[in-house]
Amino acid sequence: MSATFVRRLSAIAALSVIAACVPAAPPVSAPAAKPVTVRQPAPPPPPRVSVARPQPPAALLNAVQALGRGFSGDVGISVRDIDEGWTVDWAGDKPRPQQSVSKLWVGITVMDAVDRGRMSLSDPVTVRKSDLTVFHQPIRPLVDSDGYRTTVGALLQGAMTRSDNTANDVLLWRVGGPEAVRRMLDDKDVAGVTFGPGERLLQARTAGLTWRPEWAGGWGFLQARAAMSYEARRRALDRYLADPEDGASANGVTLGIALLAQGKLLSPASTDKLLSLMRASRTGPLRLKSGLRPGWTLAHKTGTGQDLGSLSTGYNDVGLLVAPNGHRYAVAVMIASTRQSIPSRMRLMGDVSRAIVASHAD
Repeated sequence: MSATFVRRLSAIAALSVIAACVPAAPPVSAPAAKPVTVRQPAPPPPPRVSVARPQPPAALLNAVQALGRGFSGDVGISVRDIDEGWTVDWAGDKPRPQQSVSKLWVGITVMDAVDRGRMSLSDPVTVRKSDLTVFHQPIRPLVDSDGYRTTVGALLQGAMTRSDNTANDVLLWRVGGPEAVRRMLDDKDVAGVTFGPGERLLQARTAGLTWRPEWAGGWGFLQARAAMSYEARRRALDRYLADPEDGASANGVTLGIALLAQGKLLSPASTDKLLSLMRASRTGPLRLKSGLRPGWTLAHKTGTGQDLGSLSTGYNDVGLLVAPNGHRYAVAVMIASTRQSIPSRMRLMGDVSRAIVASHAD
């Protein structure tokens, strides 16, 4: 073997050893697969359950609309079914003068004070000549130079059953004045009802006058009003009708009556007391009450405002009608102004009651 051949074999062997010393390249692995997220479809929303709201009878709705449309004057009508929750109305959201309807809110404020222990119906009260107001006040002959001693309960009875203006005003100021009534209305969510400044101030302003203390118990207010010109009184009355200080909507009044009947304003005992006084009311026997049938009852409060010539204002009746089977309706008929005769106004109110009775019978 030649030396050259041996050197070649040695070189090949050396290369083999070197190759064996180099580590082999690692195998190339495929990239790790990303996890696959399977999105489940969102569950369908639960089906909506539609609760059908009770609807007013079509006959009653048509009757109220026809009565409101056919009356010559500015009238609001509201009928609220207390047990089913529906309401029908004619122009029921416009504020109109309440006049003595506002005694209802004074009565509620007084009974609320009784419920809270701040007042008792047996509390003694002395009514003095300086407390006398204007217009209808049956208590007036009883008030002599020493005053008239009575109780909160007797004054409430006079205000609610005979619409005595002085009895109501004495209660108003004893319970905290107009602000106390306004707080009650606000606290108890009686929306759509405002409260005026009290009987004397309201009637004086309605006539375009400023109340004077010496008018209490005398004829000073009526004499001062009679001395005014027709135009001055008309301007004052127009201002009052455009924005009555004691304004309330018919729907607001029936809301308040419904809340009272449902026991949401007063305790059960106070609710029963006030409604019993309203059932015993002697005023307005030919208004709402004239349309009732035997077995129906009415707990109500009337209101009557000032007249100027042939124009009458604030002629109202509102109340709680109860059917023989106990079903309850709150109703308000509020005539802001009209030149219709008193019999025509009373007929309208009776016709509203008749429509409720007829609808209930159907």
